[in-house]
Amino acid sequence: MRPQTGSTPGREDEVDAIVRAWSAQLPTLDVEPMHVFSRLHRLAGHIEDMRREAFSEHGLALWQFDVLAALRRAGDPYELTPGRLVTETRVSSGTMTNRIDRLAERGLVARRGSQGDRRIVLVSLTPQGRAAVDNAVVDLLSRERDLLATLDDGGAGDLASLLRRVLSEYTDEKELTS
Repeated sequence: MRPQTGSTPGREDEVDAIVRAWSAQLPTLDVEPMHVFSRLHRLAGHIEDMRREAFSEHGLALWQFDVLAALRRAGDPYELTPGRLVTETRVSSGTMTNRIDRLAERGLVARRGSQGDRRIVLVSLTPQGRAAVDNAVVDLLSRERDLLATLDDGGAGDLASLLRRVLSEYTDEKELTS
């Protein structure tokens, strides 16, 4: 009998028990995908908790980090249009307007009209916003590095490659070029 996907000899987790139970209840059903996707689902919850904790230590919520990080990644002068922020963070324009308002109230971002066209609004990081996002990302990467240290040498690169291949099913060319 070949080892189950994701099983480590001599070491089982709760997903192994769940998959065994489903297999016993529906023996004709191929439950192999559960070994991967149930673990990804559980890991995603742990990662979200880790991110929430890292960001909260810097006074940020997950959504605040997402907006500030999009601005920071844009490079100097660290500004984008609200429409571009919507694309970067995958939220609705109404949600983004509310988020920009709340970040501006905290002094983390500022709005201004474009010099070329005053109808275009630009959102930019303030020095306080830049410091907050920079400190938060340093903390986050330290935690993520610690988590990946559980993998063998080269394991993180292999995992990234495999996940990129699966994720490509949801990435269209428009997202990559915009």
